[in-house]
Amino acid sequence: MKNIVIGSGPAGRLGSLELGKLGEDVTLIEKNHIAGTCLNEGCMVICALTDITKFIDSNNRFSEHGFIKSQIEISYEKIVEKIGETQVKLRELNQMENESVGNNIIYGEASIEGDAVKVNNESLEYDNLLIATGARPFIPDIPGSEYGLTNRDILKLDDVPEKLNIIGGGVIACEIANIYSTLGSEVNIIARSKILKEISESTRRYVLKHIMNDINIFEDTDVNEVFKNRVVTDDGELEGVPFFATGRTPNSEIAQGLVELNPDKSIKVDEMMKTNVENIYAAGDVTGGYQLTPVARMEGITAARNMANYPNKVSYDCIPQTLSLNMEVSFVRNEKPQCPEDDKTTIAFPGIGGPGAFWNILTGDTGYCEIEFDKNKNRINRINHVSPSSVSDVAYLSYLMRMDYDLDDYGEFLEIHPSTDTNYKIIKNMWL
Repeated sequence: MKNIVIGSGPAGRLGSLELGKLGEDVTLIEKNHIAGTCLNEGCMVICALTDITKFIDSNNRFSEHGFIKSQIEISYEKIVEKIGETQVKLRELNQMENESVGNNIIYGEASIEGDAVKVNNESLEYDNLLIATGARPFIPDIPGSEYGLTNRDILKLDDVPEKLNIIGGGVIACEIANIYSTLGSEVNIIARSKILKEISESTRRYVLKHIMNDINIFEDTDVNEVFKNRVVTDDGELEGVPFFATGRTPNSEIAQGLVELNPDKSIKVDEMMKTNVENIYAAGDVTGGYQLTPVARMEGITAARNMANYPNKVSYDCIPQTLSLNMEVSFVRNEKPQCPEDDKTTIAFPGIGGPGAFWNILTGDTGYCEIEFDKNKNRINRINHVSPSSVSDVAYLSYLMRMDYDLDDYGEFLEIHPSTDTNYKIIKNMWL
């Protein structure tokens, strides 16, 4: 059967790779660069820059302790250059990986015409189609919005802005704020409501006090107009380059009139990633929901297996997430019906001095952990964890939640010191 995948971001790339491994005939079509937003404009760029800000933060900490004396000079131009070189290498590897299972990759802008896809003036028929065209930054309809930067512009900047106004209050807004504040910008975050609503209030307070304390935060504030180097809010003007981190909008125009869309214009799919058209599937950010690379991968693989007649359903239980700052903030919540209030217990304690936290112990900055669990069923309901190791900690513990393990099942876990110490100590705190 002929399978066409449009879009090579995490959903399309992994979906086409899975189809190839299953012996299917696959053509992967990409408009720009393979690996999509994640590698070329999104989370990989954020991670690369955050690696640098973590190094700066550690250097400052070591200087305060007195055993390293150094002054860092940053070349933003060189950072951008090296990120670009790394992206080229990763694109080559991603292409080789897909071609290694026999997939054909075509670069060009696709359109769908009935049971065929048109690209580069060629018409390709398909038996199954996977639409994985991703999403783009949402730009609010306010005067002067054309002056605002987005994540697409990070690698186009000549230097670190002296002053930066970030419009938005979610994860991306805070990650961008952390990067440029550490690199030397004076940063304002302007949010229509409260920032970081994704995490618990006590965790939010810890982050604002201990990690984002150099950033000016304006909550419950509307931006009325944007200029090249300033923004106008309800409360006055703020100098600085405007940067929009106001969410994302699906690239679903290719499917307009072909398949059913949700009210937000994302493509409507079922738990098998199938649209209302029998042989058309969609996966990743174009379907809305979680805008996360691991979720997009999961959806792409699920779609691919169903396209190859291996029935598979996607599950969104206990999705771990993270906020990439100079100290990671990771969180997960069980979306299933919550336990009765009488059975619910919440414990909170300072971050545990696990991997990456040794030199934070001197100043007490090891982080913060808050866990809600069902004391009757002995199950974890929710975790908010701030620590250098929180990404691996929460990813591991979310697996226990997703598999519905009893906490007592964890008794035989043997940690690798110090890499997985924190997992065991978190569970031990719930046993007390």
